[in-house]
Amino acid sequence: MADRSGGSDNRRRLELPGRPRPYLLAHRGDRVRWPENSLPAFQKAWEAGADLVETDLRLTRDGEIVCLHDPSVDRTTDGRGLVAGMTLAEVRRWRLRPPASPGGSGISEVGIPTLEEVAVALPPDRGLALELKGAAFRRPEVARRVVATVERAGIRGRTVMLSFSRASLATFREVAPDLPLGLITMWGLTPPSGFELVGPAWPILFINPFYVRQAHRRGQLVCPLDPAPDRRLWWYRGLGCDAVLTDDPVATAIALGRQP
Repeated sequence: MADRSGGSDNRRRLELPGRPRPYLLAHRGDRVRWPENSLPAFQKAWEAGADLVETDLRLTRDGEIVCLHDPSVDRTTDGRGLVAGMTLAEVRRWRLRPPASPGGSGISEVGIPTLEEVAVALPPDRGLALELKGAAFRRPEVARRVVATVERAGIRGRTVMLSFSRASLATFREVAPDLPLGLITMWGLTPPSGFELVGPAWPILFINPFYVRQAHRRGQLVCPLDPAPDRRLWWYRGLGCDAVLTDDPVATAIALGRQP
């Protein structure tokens, strides 16, 4: 028998028992205070009360999975070059830039973490949202490596895979049918079917205020793509959004009436 999202019964929605809705999803950690996608940024987001942290995945030349948004290290570190052209040891050389100096000379003592390092650091009651960057994640052997990493860390039931790429998500559907998948989308006035979570660009929810209701009828969760959500929280809560994304988990936690 099919579920309401059009998938099979072995699909699993992301659920964090004991954590309040809407879930607070820290976009690349606490990136307004710490280098984005760094272990300190994730730790401070958890301390602020984030229910989930979102991080971006890239693949190195030697097949290691690291947490970095861009295809190159140029913007976020003191190095230069494409991640896909470097080994993990080469990626480890570079130090991340603090948020106050994008493209500037300020450098932290923090390096680029691996997925495994982030996975083992995840607190037992929190979740992890992994955004797939680059075509490498369309390959089944790479998808299996990601799944094995979260499995070893014991967080498979608290992990959701995210992407703008339907092809990457389709690969993970084949490799791990039980993992919840989230499609991030910049267009489309109705929720796309076949995903456990949908992340529409936030103006879509103003154009179609029934979007969340339509998604819920299919059993889908909704998290607006809006890294600065505080002025619109009243609208998201009124619509019944299941999670809110934020670059500043401290401020958004306060705006939600939660104390870190």
